[in-house]
Amino acid sequence: MNRQYFGTDGVRGRVGKSPIVPEFGLRLGHAAGRVLRRHGVERPVVLIGKDTRVSGYMLEAALECGFSAAGCDVVLVGPLPTPGVAYLTRALRLDLGVVISASHNPFADNGIKFFSAGGSKLPDAWELEVEAELPAAEGCVPSEQLGKARRLDDAAGRYIEFCKSTFPNHLTLKGLRLVVDCAHGAAYHIAPAVFHELGAEVISIGVQPDGFNINKDVGATAPDALIRAVKANRADYGIALDGDADRLQIVDSQGRLFNGDELLYLLAVDRKPTGVVGTLMTNLAVEQAIKAQGLEFVRAAVGDRYVLEELLARGWQLGGEGSGHILLLDRHTTGDGVVAALQMLELVVRTGRSLAEQLAALRLFPQTLLNVKLPPGLDWKTHAGFAQARAAAEGSLNGSGRVLIRPSGTEPVLRIMVEHADAQVGEQTARELADSLRPL
Repeated sequence: MNRQYFGTDGVRGRVGKSPIVPEFGLRLGHAAGRVLRRHGVERPVVLIGKDTRVSGYMLEAALECGFSAAGCDVVLVGPLPTPGVAYLTRALRLDLGVVISASHNPFADNGIKFFSAGGSKLPDAWELEVEAELPAAEGCVPSEQLGKARRLDDAAGRYIEFCKSTFPNHLTLKGLRLVVDCAHGAAYHIAPAVFHELGAEVISIGVQPDGFNINKDVGATAPDALIRAVKANRADYGIALDGDADRLQIVDSQGRLFNGDELLYLLAVDRKPTGVVGTLMTNLAVEQAIKAQGLEFVRAAVGDRYVLEELLARGWQLGGEGSGHILLLDRHTTGDGVVAALQMLELVVRTGRSLAEQLAALRLFPQTLLNVKLPPGLDWKTHAGFAQARAAAEGSLNGSGRVLIRPSGTEPVLRIMVEHADAQVGEQTARELADSLRPL
């Protein structure tokens, strides 16, 4: 059974268009509350956090109303990173965590995603159960059963202390000058404090959210601002988070950008776990290099929730995506940009070697990624011209590269990725595939 509203990372879309409207938020909260109670939670307590989008106020109120109508108490924490919501849900022994965020998307988008009592993203089956409950999610429980709401005023401080606890007590960041880019998002009042309190000199950018500027020309998806700031301030490293702070990009003093694949490789080499989980998008060179270390490597579907599912199924702890989602299950139950940054800085401090030095032996295969907006009504799966072009591309690569085709889970586009040791071959192949998607 396919999910109608939930994608790879919760419910997401343009504000003002279904499903990102207040009526749906109310119904979704009500349906999720009903599912909690059906599973035996007599008086569920739900934590709701959000990023800095102006629409967060509207969706927060709608969800609070829906949960209350279903007989659930609500704890509101205001702007807080997605992994912060996951942490507090688990630490406070609550029944469900809810994040209002569209992650790295522009302010005009928003979304809603859920975390279990254990602080992990919930499986497809749970989301299907909530969707099945939506038609019946109306009215409310009797007055004596209605939920109450309260605010947790020290949520930010609790989460800051948690992040700091993942960094070894015997080490310090003293002597490091860092630029921290919070994307005008949920970590604007969190991340600078974490690095400063561990001893670093911190220059902050992207820390003036106004409800409309989240991810705008800053953050993990726009690293040029960080690169400029690192060079201008002669910093040792730059840390870039996205709007909800669950992904990470790092820049060194020379302006070199390290993506999630490179960070995953460094952690694998340092920790030498039994195995590592990447995704279908993980660079082929990273897979080969990790296997050369004698470690197992498997690919999950794109999306950190699927990386997590694979890790849990295998009993492993390390996984990630090139986009900067890094999962370290010995540190946190979900991807956390701040925590991942601390682990990378620990590696630098402990070894006395820069990230560039530690990556000297790794040569990534060039990847060409094209986002193709499909004409209305065009089905790429049944498009004859595209099928022929794809078969020709895979035949010409003949095992020397990869072709990956997947629809976006968050945007109305088809993602075409071609990976090859020769960047020109990869780019030409990708463009040929994109050009073949013409209406018949």
